[in-house]
Amino acid sequence: MGTSAPLPEGKSQLDLSIVIPAHNSGRVLEVTVGRFGDYLTGIPAEIIVVENGSTDDTALICRRLEQEWNHPTVALRLFTSDKGMGNALRVGSSNSRGAQVLLTADDLPFGFDDLDAARVLTESMGHAPLLMIGSKGHPESVIDRGPMRSTMTRGFSILRRLILGTRAKDPQGTFLIDGELLRSLVGSLAEPGFLFTTELDYALELAGIEPVELPVRLSDSHRDQPSRVAGGDVLAMARGLLSLRGRKDELKAAATAGL
Repeated sequence: MGTSAPLPEGKSQLDLSIVIPAHNSGRVLEVTVGRFGDYLTGIPAEIIVVENGSTDDTALICRRLEQEWNHPTVALRLFTSDKGMGNALRVGSSNSRGAQVLLTADDLPFGFDDLDAARVLTESMGHAPLLMIGSKGHPESVIDRGPMRSTMTRGFSILRRLILGTRAKDPQGTFLIDGELLRSLVGSLAEPGFLFTTELDYALELAGIEPVELPVRLSDSHRDQPSRVAGGDVLAMARGLLSLRGRKDELKAAATAGL
């Protein structure tokens, strides 16, 4: 795993990189990768899957997908990392080659709402914002996560605003970010788990970049899955937020240097 597919002839950079962390993703990964391949047909793009510590058949599925891949304009690249969403996103981001990079999840939580909304916004503005977030917190998003998940989300949001003061309503949504900026910054990001995108958003907001949040609809398959955040993770997240605040100057400097 980890070999680089050649860039299309005449291209110095791909248009888009899709980064998918895969941990025990055997049930959903093949469908998600296949749907991205079809969606991106005709676009110079790559799908980067980062397997991180799975105990199911995820690694086997990755190898089979690589052997059977047949999308001429879309490369499929496979990597491994230590267990943890942040570890996987860091490896995928570092190895990306796209002008823009989408950090997403293994079960395609919003379908393609985030990419579709980003395209419409970019066309209307005449340029792409540096950071767009497929956001469950957008007032036009259609989200039904049940009382337990909603309570946890509200609690984390309150903690994050009190400790970090960030503006993004959903720093754990899908992130569509300028590729050069991400690759310049990712080496300074340290979060190994769920707080990786919160750390990324915090660094960019400290550098004066205002995230643009996009409306999304939560897919049925994602809504029906049990939360991957355990009760003990809430306390760990609170400690993690305090740790991020302690690295404020470091993160601001790293993000500012990439502008």
